Amino acid sequence: MFYFRSVISTLLFPFLFFAQTSPKQFTVKYTEDPLMIDGILDDPAWQIAESVHGFQQYFPSDSIPALQQTDIKMLYNASTLFIGIKVNTEGDNYVIPSLERDYRAGGNDNISLLFDTFNDGTNAFLFGMNPYGVRREALISNGGSGPSGFTTSWDVKWQGETKLYDGYYICEIAIPLTSFKFKQGETKWRFNSYRFDMQTNEQSTWIEIPQNQLIYSLAFMGDMIFEKPLGKSRTPMAIIPYANAIVGKDYENNEDMGKLNFGGDAKISIGNGMNLDVTLNPDFSNVEVDNFVTNLSRFEVSLPERRQFFIDNSDLFGSFGNDRDANPFFSRRIGIAENLEDETIENGIVAGIRLSGKINENWRLGLLNIQTEEDKENHIPSNNNTVFALQKKLFSRSNLSFLFVNRQTFEDYDFLEEADRYNRVIGLDYNLASADNTWTGKFYYHKSFAHEIGDRDGSGGVDLRYNSRYLNFGLRGNFVGEDFRSDLGYIRRDDIVAARPFVEVNFWPKKGKLNSHGFRFEPNAIWKPTMDYQNTDYFFFTGWQAQFKTQEELSARLFNRFTYLTDPFDPTGTDGGVELPADQGYYYTSYEVEFQSDRRRVFSYSLEPGYGDFYNGTRFSFEGDMSLRLQPTVFLSLGMNYNSIQLPEPYESADLWLLSPRINITFNKSVFWSTLVQYSNQLDNLGFNSRLQWRFAPLSDLFLVYNDNYFVNTIMPRSRSINLKLTYWLNI
Repeated sequence: MFYFRSVISTLLFPFLFFAQTSPKQFTVKYTEDPLMIDGILDDPAWQIAESVHGFQQYFPSDSIPALQQTDIKMLYNASTLFIGIKVNTEGDNYVIPSLERDYRAGGNDNISLLFDTFNDGTNAFLFGMNPYGVRREALISNGGSGPSGFTTSWDVKWQGETKLYDGYYICEIAIPLTSFKFKQGETKWRFNSYRFDMQTNEQSTWIEIPQNQLIYSLAFMGDMIFEKPLGKSRTPMAIIPYANAIVGKDYENNEDMGKLNFGGDAKISIGNGMNLDVTLNPDFSNVEVDNFVTNLSRFEVSLPERRQFFIDNSDLFGSFGNDRDANPFFSRRIGIAENLEDETIENGIVAGIRLSGKINENWRLGLLNIQTEEDKENHIPSNNNTVFALQKKLFSRSNLSFLFVNRQTFEDYDFLEEADRYNRVIGLDYNLASADNTWTGKFYYHKSFAHEIGDRDGSGGVDLRYNSRYLNFGLRGNFVGEDFRSDLGYIRRDDIVAARPFVEVNFWPKKGKLNSHGFRFEPNAIWKPTMDYQNTDYFFFTGWQAQFKTQEELSARLFNRFTYLTDPFDPTGTDGGVELPADQGYYYTSYEVEFQSDRRRVFSYSLEPGYGDFYNGTRFSFEGDMSLRLQPTVFLSLGMNYNSIQLPEPYESADLWLLSPRINITFNKSVFWSTLVQYSNQLDNLGFNSRLQWRFAPLSDLFLVYNDNYFVNTIMPRSRSINLKLTYWLNI
């Protein structure tokens, strides 16, 4: 054991310190003076505030000061953090696609602020504004290592106003300290800010970040020092009741969908670091409709969680395992089930509690318990769903995490097999992140339990990555046992051993139109242990990608595949179609190119054509989107996915279309109207979703939602509903 510890310490010694040995810092002064949040910064208190300046360019270069500088000042009192920002610009031709809250930063003018309140380089709060005063907030997890750790569904109350001037704009912000989580008596938070300036075509950050790292990486931050230690936050409690009236009909099953629901959530802060969320008879019908997907694979598709109850600290529960093959907890499993025809239907939630957050600087805790309704008509039992997670910080930015998942029914249903009465998973994950994010990785092992489960009940993996300016590589592999089972997880397939290494070489030209370009080679191979480790899949990816200084992107990709079908399969998904036979292998090669235009333009688009072999036939594909910005009120977009699959007789050939036009109209910063039409002949569905939202008070909304679905072939109605929902956020 001593030897093992010594080896680990030697290997991880470079990871014991943050990326900056002498980070930039500033002092946040304490004030009792009142401040008016109006975007003017004329209150006397601002005269004592220190200036945070010296922004560095991130794009198109990462080695020079920003051409358009930004100046940030901060003050605080016992209850609120105040922020004043002067954002210099070369003109007033701002890119503002929408007035709706929680915009994504790319392709428009805005500034974002990152606060790592526990100084762990792993989790942070983000607040952002654009020149028109539109706000956004997000939770950053997993060290800011990718989009999966960037959650914009999180909502919290705060104030912010902007004012436009000649050559700059001002943001003035007031964030209640109760909107953060932090240790009582803390005197320092880690901080960074990044800015998108579309007129200068510049992205900049306060702390210098190399372009081979993400702009919101938490490895690169400075320090904000509080003049006086932070006290204990007032323990706020928010009650969020709702009332929901639905009028509708399911024409497919000839059922009335009308109902009147009442319920609500409660949010309670426990100390400075923990949240307790309680939900009673929740209703998620106002959540944005899921995007249709054309699925040509043999496996289930996972879609992102959008429900507010599951969002806060979601990484603590949902980042275990491998999100490609075996994630032991996937929150979207809760609230859905399969009926007797194996169709996915809603399974109501009776109530639930969720405790999550920081116990102290080094420990995080998560506990979730939800009871779902029984549906005897569809042989669906009432289940109790429990998830327990415990995370210990190690070194500077790494952690060791334990997970326990339990799905269990306590009633004796005569329609339920003994093997389905419960399912449990325990697991341990080590998440590695070096101080400067050069090395990242994961090592994990999980074991499942159920009645009379087999002995191949484990899942594990290794994912070690090196990221530098010119060379990236990854050593990745995992396995999923034939008997591994997680009823509350996403298990793409079992009985596999997979190896997925990759290597990538990047170049950064100093002259010319290219900002960067590079080559990536990624071989993948999968073996099936129960078939004497027969190789059932391999996939060789070879690609070149380039980003231009004018923000266009271009890539070309070559795929060499082998697939051995262990079960019959029809890739077109034709109802009753002739399937390709099992126990046969297919070799096929295909090509793709992709171009993304400059998103700063009023009209932008992306094109992705592809052609090549597909099993024993051919496939031509085309994917693209177009968007037109009539700022800041109207945003129009059209997504398209077309696949022409030609297989020899007697197998199925098909032309699969997926069209998704969308209209977003933001009348002002409180009233939004969004309409999405989705046509998929693979899913045999033409759907209309139109949602009018009025935010009449902070985080309080009135929704009017119209849903209409038709069968594609017959243009007969499938289901239709009108939903009126009222939610109100009441702080106590």
